[in-house]
Amino acid sequence: MTLEPIDVIGLLRNYGLRPNKRLGQNFLQDESTLQKIAAIAGIQCQDTVLEIGPGLGGLTRHLALAARQVVAVELDESLFPALRAVLAPYANVRLIHADILKLRPADLVAAPDYLVVANIPYYITSALLRHLLAQSPEGAQSPQGAKSPRPRRLVLTVQEEVAERICAGSGKMSLLALSVQVYGQAEVAVRIPAGAFYPAPTVNSAVVSINIYPEPIISYPLLEPFFRLAKAGFGQKRKKIRNALSAIMPREKAEQILLAAEIDPQRRAETLSLKEWGKLSEQ
Repeated sequence: MTLEPIDVIGLLRNYGLRPNKRLGQNFLQDESTLQKIAAIAGIQCQDTVLEIGPGLGGLTRHLALAARQVVAVELDESLFPALRAVLAPYANVRLIHADILKLRPADLVAAPDYLVVANIPYYITSALLRHLLAQSPEGAQSPQGAKSPRPRRLVLTVQEEVAERICAGSGKMSLLALSVQVYGQAEVAVRIPAGAFYPAPTVNSAVVSINIYPEPIISYPLLEPFFRLAKAGFGQKRKKIRNALSAIMPREKAEQILLAAEIDPQRRAETLSLKEWGKLSEQ
């Protein structure tokens, strides 16, 4: 079904609104791109979609056409009159005024294997990814003992440079890439020019699709040492990995565990693969 494009400028004018720079508001107004994002999500008719930052509802409409339910969480209460008007024809959309970083997604979405689709404010990208992906054995359980629902896929619009960092391979790894790729397979699905937004940001954007693994690549008991080692390694990424790890352990111990994991202590953090970080965590 083809939808008429939303008149972003007209909506803002009619409701006396201005894009809020502090909240990173750049409204995606290119209709073909909105259609692509909904298609990338691979929504089935029985799916529940969690949308973060619906803005003026441009993407929400496309999600609502494909999904059983859309739960849209918006921080800016001033947008709600316009948002409700745009989404009035869609009875399967539930709007929530809240800060997503202060909510447990599992408390919002009861359906298993839900989807997260969002044009997110760029300044919360790293924090939001941690919030959506990080789990522990305890956090994976509800108070009643049943397993809490978790997303099967994240489809997020982020800065193009950040998208490339998230999806980087060995030789160009970063703490952000490790933090995502330990939980799911990430790829850049489509690139979006700045002109597709109003107001146009100063950078281009890209849509990252992250298919979540049933379990993290690094086992739950090893996640704590994995992240502790990775943070130390990338905290001084210009240094050789042996010297960077000396921030959290004696240098001799760092060299010992590196050699035991068959990793040259002279290498730098960005050259280690996810598999090698896993071997290092085991040590």
